[in-house]
Amino acid sequence: MNHRIIPETTSCSLHLLAMAFMLCDHLWATVIPGNEWLTCVGRLAFPIFAFLLVEGYFHTHSLKRYAGRLFLFALLSEVPFDLVMGSTVFYPVHQNVLWTFLIGLGLIACNEWARGKGQLWLRGLTAAATVILGFLLGLVSFADFHFAGVFMVLTFYFFRGRRWWNRLGQLLAMAFINLEILGGLSYPVSLGGFSFFFPQQGFALLSLPLIWLYRGRQGYHSRAFQYACYAFYPVHLFLLWLLQGVLT
Repeated sequence: MNHRIIPETTSCSLHLLAMAFMLCDHLWATVIPGNEWLTCVGRLAFPIFAFLLVEGYFHTHSLKRYAGRLFLFALLSEVPFDLVMGSTVFYPVHQNVLWTFLIGLGLIACNEWARGKGQLWLRGLTAAATVILGFLLGLVSFADFHFAGVFMVLTFYFFRGRRWWNRLGQLLAMAFINLEILGGLSYPVSLGGFSFFFPQQGFALLSLPLIWLYRGRQGYHSRAFQYACYAFYPVHLFLLWLLQGVLT
């Protein structure tokens, strides 16, 4: 009997892919400037991490410990992040991405609290309130990707699932966030006799097929691997800062 083999991603493979995409982006920002293809590839990293954060919320055995790990590594990452972004150990106008994820995690918890009450009006009110709060916190905290990053986390929360309407919601929300809110540098494109500009941030949409191949499987997991994934962020930033200093 022939069986159709459907490729799928796991939590482990998504983590590895997201870290590789992030490294590409940060290589472009530090030691290999001018190679814009690296930052285009890097646009795929944040949506995958945002998706994994939502999945992590629903699979963690302890929300307190999960938030605690994010908080600890957000603190540990701040100096390496500031050195890379501002060439100083204190750069208050831009905070690392783990603060963005901490905001998103807190807003997910608020929505789940309302969901547990079983009252539709409360769920709707809480959803609207967390969108507004996410906008404000993303702005005032100067967290990486600011409120757009928080909105991407909420996108994967509100449209969590594998039904067609979940994926359509993810696609439309991600298109609006990345093409309209973030936008940024655009490239001229000619297609079928039509010419238009495609924002660099739009490459983030290419993360969706990888996310949609996820079927809930964790893949390889160990405590060492878990902490290696957390440590990758501050460690690679610090090493890139050192390397940049040697090369310049």
